[in-house]
Amino acid sequence: MHSPLNRRAALAGLLGSACWPLHTEAQSSVSIRLALIEGLSGPFANTGEAVLRNLTWAIERVNARGGVRTAQGRRLLSLRHHDSKGQNEEALSALRAAIDDGVQVVLQGNSSANALALSDAISKHNEREPGRRVLFLNYSAVDPALTNERCSFWHFRFDAHADMRMTALMQVLQEDRQTASVYLIGQDYSFGQAVLREARRQLQERRPDVQVMGEELHPLGRIKDFLPYATKIRTSGAQAVITGNWGNDLSLLVKAAREAGFEGKFYTFYGNALGVPAAIGEAGVGRVLAVAEWLPNQPGRESEAFYRAFRARFPRPQDDYLHLRMQMMIEALAQSIERATTAEALPLALALERAQVTLAGQTGTMRAQDHQFQQALVVGLMQRQGDAGVPFDVEGSGYGFRVIRQLTSEQARMPHSCAMQRFKLPPQS
Repeated sequence: MHSPLNRRAALAGLLGSACWPLHTEAQSSVSIRLALIEGLSGPFANTGEAVLRNLTWAIERVNARGGVRTAQGRRLLSLRHHDSKGQNEEALSALRAAIDDGVQVVLQGNSSANALALSDAISKHNEREPGRRVLFLNYSAVDPALTNERCSFWHFRFDAHADMRMTALMQVLQEDRQTASVYLIGQDYSFGQAVLREARRQLQERRPDVQVMGEELHPLGRIKDFLPYATKIRTSGAQAVITGNWGNDLSLLVKAAREAGFEGKFYTFYGNALGVPAAIGEAGVGRVLAVAEWLPNQPGRESEAFYRAFRARFPRPQDDYLHLRMQMMIEALAQSIERATTAEALPLALALERAQVTLAGQTGTMRAQDHQFQQALVVGLMQRQGDAGVPFDVEGSGYGFRVIRQLTSEQARMPHSCAMQRFKLPPQS
């Protein structure tokens, strides 16, 4: 882990590089301001740092080609950051500060609780102050409610939601006839609750023969020692764990499971980085599965070249966590600003509803009805680097993830219950 001083220095360096001045003759001096509202300190700081690296690199690439074309000329993207510490009140305070600072687009994702609070607050703000509307681009908050019963015209999600991710994992578990019993464990907030609820539903639908040996919700980001939980998992007799845990709540859980002698599988949403492979080590080979929109060992020259470019930009092993969806999100934003010729919220939202991005051999499109990005999903299995299908490891751990299942965007697609209030551009005078 980085020391607090090194972490602050790294963050400052990233933020500086995210706003490189690029001078062209037709370029406006006024940048389009984006605000990252994320937990950059506290127990999940490493997840916030990974986001910052990804957004920094995405924005650098847009600015390196001269920024975006608007009616006022070319404009650069600039990224401001606000540390929410993962708390709702801090996130809402940061939102107010960002709006006062003239931000036009808010970026957040590493907490569905924060995302729900921000989405509601942004909708209310945009109604009160139509002259200062902002958009909310969500790269990781995957509570299904955000694009279902609590959807908003001003919110766009670029990650597959929890039910979509669970469907991908269940396609693998459905064929894993050696696993006849599971243990469900998650973080006790809206996302973790949704994961366990959907796990039970899909198990009943796809594998009714699988016995649930236990179900546990634990406090978010407050457990330092997961050994009591891991001991319960081992003594339950479960052959596999299903979890949506992320950040330290996942790495500490799998580390404790190893120490407790649990020899079963882990079906995870986020087991492919942030210390998890290193924490479980050799015990995870052939046992830890993760679902994502993309993995470094994805077949294809474009994918490999894109990953190598990211690693060249961030060569330190601890900085290795490329999120393709975040790259596609910024590309979709740049594309949509150019289509709308402005970063004003209403025309930009209408342009984002038609976004289609191809990057690193992958293509994703925004579904206008619920603002849920539609993209392929993959499931990977942890293996040693150098094994067949594993040319790359993660974070210098010596372990990587071999792609064992691929779902097209059509296969990953799910119905929605969104009934958002829609907005239209005023008629031209």
